[in-house]
Amino acid sequence: MIDLHTHTTASDGTDSPFALVKKALATGVKTLAITDHDSTAGWDEAITALQPQIELVLGSEISCLTTDGISVHMLGLLFDGENVAMQQILSDSRDTRIPRMRKMVELLRADGINISLDDVYAATPEGATVGRPHLADALVRNGVVAERDEAFLHLLSNESKYYVTHAAPTPVDAILAIRAAGGVAVIAHPFASRRGQIITTETFLDLCAAGLNGIEVHHRDQNAQERQTLTDIAHDLNLVITGASDYHGTGKLNAMAENTTDPEQWEALESQADARRVVRV
Repeated sequence: MIDLHTHTTASDGTDSPFALVKKALATGVKTLAITDHDSTAGWDEAITALQPQIELVLGSEISCLTTDGISVHMLGLLFDGENVAMQQILSDSRDTRIPRMRKMVELLRADGINISLDDVYAATPEGATVGRPHLADALVRNGVVAERDEAFLHLLSNESKYYVTHAAPTPVDAILAIRAAGGVAVIAHPFASRRGQIITTETFLDLCAAGLNGIEVHHRDQNAQERQTLTDIAHDLNLVITGASDYHGTGKLNAMAENTTDPEQWEALESQADARRVVRV
């Protein structure tokens, strides 16, 4: 099985990079991508957990905003982790998350909700990129909600009055950076309408012109009709079709390898990187 979208405690997952690889092994995953939000901090630890039965695809999920303010996530896989421009984009995106979180906490507190920035930091693992899941965990700890999913449903969705966007590269900028660093770019869950506004079919033309390699079609937040539309787009534009779990660990329903990528599609995607960077032992 091939799972090309997972998260660890280096961003907003609950499993350490080492534990994530072990869980993938136990699940039967043969090719695992580690794609923490705007970070490559978990790469080295994940590599230490490798065994001959599994190979590791190093990457990151880059938070983007279109020019009209729609949130888009771009998976960068197999890029050179030493590329300075790529690391600068990731760093800049991480830096904007602190003021964003401060504003969200202020909005919640203004409505009498029991939360503070210190509560959020206490719920954020050391070295992790702070994000909404950590705010959700803090709300659970404070007894405001019972679980993460409830926090996102009622307080933290993109449509919530408490949601605050943050400065981010455009999807085109992210793709250009990923490709310049030798990697491949796959747009994550592009039609996940339950998350808020989504991009239009026409958007894919600009993304392809920038060098988009693939579309994450098989994802739990996209229904059968949305998956079929994305499949048709991928075929029309000669893009690779991927599937993945978007696994975050406990507190989120996504199960490891609940959606996977066809081996032939993965082979086609990997061949488009400028070097063979899959990590094996």
